[in-house]
Amino acid sequence: MRKFIDTAKKAGLDGFMLALLSMILLAWLWPAPGMQDSPLHLSTVSTYAVSVIFFFYGLRLSPEKLKAGLVNWRLHVMVHLSTFVLFPVLALAFRPLFHSEEGQTMWLAIFFLTVLPSTVSSSVVMVSIARGNIPAAIFNASISSLIGVFITPLWMGLVLDSGTGPSGPGHFDLLSVVGKLAMQVLLPVFAGIALNRRWGHFAEANKKYIRYFDQSSILLIVYTSFCESFGEHLFDSLGIKEIVFLGIGMLALFFGIYFLLTFISGLLHFNREDKVTAVFCGSKKSLVQGAVMSKVLFAGPEAGLMLLPIMLYHALQLIAASIIAQRLARETEVAEDFVLKK
Repeated sequence: MRKFIDTAKKAGLDGFMLALLSMILLAWLWPAPGMQDSPLHLSTVSTYAVSVIFFFYGLRLSPEKLKAGLVNWRLHVMVHLSTFVLFPVLALAFRPLFHSEEGQTMWLAIFFLTVLPSTVSSSVVMVSIARGNIPAAIFNASISSLIGVFITPLWMGLVLDSGTGPSGPGHFDLLSVVGKLAMQVLLPVFAGIALNRRWGHFAEANKKYIRYFDQSSILLIVYTSFCESFGEHLFDSLGIKEIVFLGIGMLALFFGIYFLLTFISGLLHFNREDKVTAVFCGSKKSLVQGAVMSKVLFAGPEAGLMLLPIMLYHALQLIAASIIAQRLARETEVAEDFVLKK
């Protein structure tokens, strides 16, 4: 049990998740400071904080490591096809089950989750615990964040242009969305990469404090997003039963992708390390990217509602993945002990 708690803490499933829930509760009790017309301008502050997050993220990315990661191309292709094709195709397949207007809005929020990039920190932590291919995990999770700036808006544009969503039918300005994300995400990342050799050691030495800054920025984004949603009464139709069913659906989605990737990895004859990396990197979704992109894609009160599935998936994927990673680590230890005894 102690080992599980330590693993969960390393992956971020501790005080941060409680803080996220606290931000939602605070937004429900006191939404005024996070509204668009608030004199505090918290939404604007969170926008600038996002750029700082991705600058530090780029600062810790070594160009040499990215180049070295290009070798294992079959693994990379599989992870990104899972992240940006398999996930959304599954969501599209289940779309007919959401009949009502409220159901279509919830489906859009789930679809938004499925087109998000993979997460970086927890993917690498889980791969490390399960003794997978760590360099490949770092490469895939990093590249996924950059690819997502283009692929996520493209997928959302296809759906939103078809008339699905809280705002109804309308033209989705893809170039404008990609431009905003490029300014908030890509530009700071590449600036950080360019300064890696000079300041990279500073970022590595202070990664604990940078992580606190990242989490504080995400908490601010979540608070302001949910303030708008509660202020416009978008959650009035959601009860405990709906949230529980949504959580069950998110858990089913994670395990469905996990077992599919395990099966495909076997068909491709991946070695154990690459298989571990494929299933963990290919089944994760990034709360950070979700929070950032929701502000750009859903500029209004619906942003909080769009974040609900990714927040549930984020928490449940960490719990499930940490249990699986520990089991895989134990199996490896048993196999190594057996070899040594022979």
